[in-house]
Amino acid sequence: MAIPLLQKALVGAYVLRKHLAGERRYPLALMLEPLFRCNLACAGCGKIDYPAEILDQRLSVEECLGAVDECGAPVVSIAGGEPLLHKDMPAIVAGIVARRKFVYLCTNALPLERQLDRYRPSPFFTWSVHLDGDEGMHDRSVCRAGVYRRAVAAIQRAKAAGFHVNVNCTLFDDARPERVASFFDTLKTMEVDGITVSPGYAYERAPEQQHFLTRNRTRQLFRDILARGEGGRRWAFSQSSLFLDFLAGNQTYHCTPWGNPTRTVFGWQRPCYLLGEGYAASFRELMDDTDWEAYGTGRYEKCADCMVHSGYEASAVRDTLARPLAAARVALRGVATDGPMAPDIPLGGQRPAQHVHAQQVAIRLDEIRGRKAGLNGGTR
Repeated sequence: MAIPLLQKALVGAYVLRKHLAGERRYPLALMLEPLFRCNLACAGCGKIDYPAEILDQRLSVEECLGAVDECGAPVVSIAGGEPLLHKDMPAIVAGIVARRKFVYLCTNALPLERQLDRYRPSPFFTWSVHLDGDEGMHDRSVCRAGVYRRAVAAIQRAKAAGFHVNVNCTLFDDARPERVASFFDTLKTMEVDGITVSPGYAYERAPEQQHFLTRNRTRQLFRDILARGEGGRRWAFSQSSLFLDFLAGNQTYHCTPWGNPTRTVFGWQRPCYLLGEGYAASFRELMDDTDWEAYGTGRYEKCADCMVHSGYEASAVRDTLARPLAAARVALRGVATDGPMAPDIPLGGQRPAQHVHAQQVAIRLDEIRGRKAGLNGGTR
């Protein structure tokens, strides 16, 4: 595993304290989205399709750091949109690092080279560059030619400047195991510090729904990929061994969406990073007033095929604490890639999907327009 020793120690101590205190639900990583605007329009996303008034919204430095303090998670993943489009992003990163939180700044890397000098290397700071495979795979995923080469050049420059650099890779149903394994080998030669890999989640607003993986397809795909890399041991993954074991169908986990709470320009998103079905005004309201039992695979139709790290990494971390020897065995021996899979969660009792996104967008637009009207009225 490619998780730095300092991060393992501090996050492990945090999790142990929560466990000993008897807390059932606590955050592991804050998903911070200071803006939705992006410089790409990827087929598997759809956030760029928000109305312009929403795309123009930004969380301030104070709001971002307030969310970090309010949540208290030891890890902060800054996503979007494209975070480097936020003019105050260096101040946001510096403020989080000063709090000794581990920051993963997600980027498609298009603005990275020209902005690199605005940041400083730190053991608490990692660039997380989005690459969904080799040049052909990635450029097709982001719907623009040439993005892969620019991202690789930015990775090389960031590494030369002394930064930690991870690659964030999302796989879809057109992924071929031998090609993904070759891509991971390429990342090894590039000396990236870690790989975060996840199956794509079926965002209901994504332009191309047909390319998302089903749960059974995900488990077999990851078995076939990891089998080409000594059960995954050949590559440096910045994820827990039991999460990788889960992706390969060897563990049965329920989602723990509170493990990765999300703060966006709308507020604290219910129930998770992937589903926006309402927003809380505070982190405490999110934790206390969300009907967590209504969500997750087997409970809600939208969650049926989800195996994404933002929902299941925290589940794997909790299991690692409960079964450290099992986690160590997987880390040492690699993920099992043959034999029977663990039983999956039955879907017979799940409630049907509710399509509330348009209503949520309308609510936010009314709020934005109301604030603008109030400001305009105050200047007359």
